[in-house]
Amino acid sequence: MNAQAIRTGSAVVAAALALAFYASVFTVGQMQQALVLQFGRVRAVLNQTGEDKPGLYFKLPFVENVVLFDKRVLDLDLPVQTLLTADRQNLEVDAFARYRIVDPLRFYQSVNNVALANQRLASFTNSSLRNVLARSTRDAIVKTERTRLMNQIQEDVNREAKALGVQIVDLRMTRVDLPAQNSVAVYRRMKTEREREAADIRANGDQIAATIKAKADRDVTVILADATQTAEKLRGQGDADKNRILAEAFGKDAGFFSFYRSMQAYETGLKGNETRLVMSPNSDFFRYFSDPQGKAAQGGAPPCPADR
Repeated sequence: MNAQAIRTGSAVVAAALALAFYASVFTVGQMQQALVLQFGRVRAVLNQTGEDKPGLYFKLPFVENVVLFDKRVLDLDLPVQTLLTADRQNLEVDAFARYRIVDPLRFYQSVNNVALANQRLASFTNSSLRNVLARSTRDAIVKTERTRLMNQIQEDVNREAKALGVQIVDLRMTRVDLPAQNSVAVYRRMKTEREREAADIRANGDQIAATIKAKADRDVTVILADATQTAEKLRGQGDADKNRILAEAFGKDAGFFSFYRSMQAYETGLKGNETRLVMSPNSDFFRYFSDPQGKAAQGGAPPCPADR
């Protein structure tokens, strides 16, 4: 009986010791930081800095308890909200933030858990978005100053988040767009502006084309006039040279000149198969037909005008 009781007591003591040992040890992971609380009072902060390493730790069982917090970067996705810009434009803004718990003690005292921290940070971020974007125009938010505005919002939120023991490591606006009811009107206005610009460009093109065409027509007229003038001048010079050469030839051999002119007159006057001439056979026109020397026929007509 005594042996059985001793064995039972030993088992109970061993179980109690095992339970006490299990309750007195805890593990802090590489990606965790811990608060050791004794009746609600913070006794130690573990793995917050490089001095405290992750690993196995001891605590007083049933007296101290441990609260673990994530040391990694946490996500905060914000719902889409409609904001009014400085130029009275409504914009739908979709943003997100990434933060880290840098002071677990302050985090535990202010919000105690991640869910409540997300609510507070979402409130800070939405308020900063409204304040900063309300002082900026739509073009600055969408195109020209977007990076500067996001950095400013992150700085504003970090000042508020410091009281929660967290730090915003990144904040971005993923989408900035017009509300659906305004998109159609804006797109219609943009289309009208593009059509007006296209009409202006076409009008300028037509004006330039007309100017180029008028200049080309003027150049053509000037070139043709110069060419005609040059041609007439050359033709006149050619005729003068021709007459000079003929005159010189006539002066050297009047008989040959008369013969050559008569041959030209025959070629011109007797051209074609139906040539009819009404004149006397003794006409001076045919003098080379009756006499190779071209002596005028007796009683003939006056000399051919070609010989004059």
